[in-house]
Amino acid sequence: MATAAAMITPTPADLVARAQALVPVLRERADACEAGNKVPEDTIRDFQEAGFFKILQPKRWGGYEMDPEAFYAVQMKVAEGCMSSAWVLGVVAVHNWQLALFDPKAQDDVWKDDATTLISSSYMPKAQVTPVEGGYKISGRWGFSSGVDHCEWAFLGGLVPDPETGIPDFWTFLVPRKDFKVLPIWNTIGLGGTGSHDVTVEDAYVPGYRTHRSKDGFANTNPGAKSNPGPLYKLPFGQVFVRAVSSSSIGALQGALDTYLETGAKRKSNNTGASAAGDPDVQVLIAETQSAIDEMKTVLFRNFAVLNEAARKGEQADLETRLRFRYQSAQISGRCCELISRMYYTSGADGIYRGNQIARTFCDIHTGRTHVANNPNSVGRNFGNVMLGAPNTDSFI
Repeated sequence: MATAAAMITPTPADLVARAQALVPVLRERADACEAGNKVPEDTIRDFQEAGFFKILQPKRWGGYEMDPEAFYAVQMKVAEGCMSSAWVLGVVAVHNWQLALFDPKAQDDVWKDDATTLISSSYMPKAQVTPVEGGYKISGRWGFSSGVDHCEWAFLGGLVPDPETGIPDFWTFLVPRKDFKVLPIWNTIGLGGTGSHDVTVEDAYVPGYRTHRSKDGFANTNPGAKSNPGPLYKLPFGQVFVRAVSSSSIGALQGALDTYLETGAKRKSNNTGASAAGDPDVQVLIAETQSAIDEMKTVLFRNFAVLNEAARKGEQADLETRLRFRYQSAQISGRCCELISRMYYTSGADGIYRGNQIARTFCDIHTGRTHVANNPNSVGRNFGNVMLGAPNTDSFI
């Protein structure tokens, strides 16, 4: 039986403090996490006990239903210890937010017996979709399902023609573990611990109520709106999800900087014996990195404050604001790549060994940059084109 203290909802500060306490533990587990191509079960258990998966979950299912700022503050703090663990936390926990947008019957299917049940995803539009009575039959193979080993359900992407316009719309299909197979193919130079394996489905039936349309996420006409009426679930899907795959880079960069200050910047040259701390390039890099981290966090929190204010009024931020916020999220990984690269280059020969946190973070952040949501070019072209008077072509905002 839960104690009274355990039933008290923590504050955002409490949750960040719990994440801070886990940082040294996550650093100790980082080698095993990477070598095993999987976030350790102990880490998932720690996240569950700390309440991290509840932050964006509806209160009606025992969640905290907090603003996204609280969740991303926790994710960034976790990433200071292990970016792979933070990446999985981000993309799995954000699914608890998306499930709240689904028909209440879909929420019952996942959480009725166990509200701690987790959902993986691959939003690649790979589903071969056949309409049938009451729903759809889907088949396909999807890649990059981060944390799937810990999940009993999966969100899988597909394209379905709009009945009014005939234009393909992106849909998410909710599929139970019994209907998909995991193909353990994950073997990468970065984010090795995310276990982002492929999944396959063969002719699985998905009831209509276990689907979610991108156009509903864009227009805030989600089937779950009546059962989860809070402002958190009025936020645009594209604004919430993209931060789940960019924010861990900020925290990982901070963790690398902390290590750099503790060890790398204090090292002495093997050739001259001079201290790296006396190198003007090192000094400027430290200042630039800490300033950039502060700026990126400030923009993240400011953007969600704007989105939250609109949602509380029952409104949506205007198109240009959403495009700008989307672009700012997409820029993060590239900015972090540039700074961690400079940190890696100035770490000297000691920084090239496996297990070195700066080397690992270098690989992790660069790997995170390859996610389609972290490519600022396509997002920027659309944003700039809209500012020039062209129509918006992206509903994922």
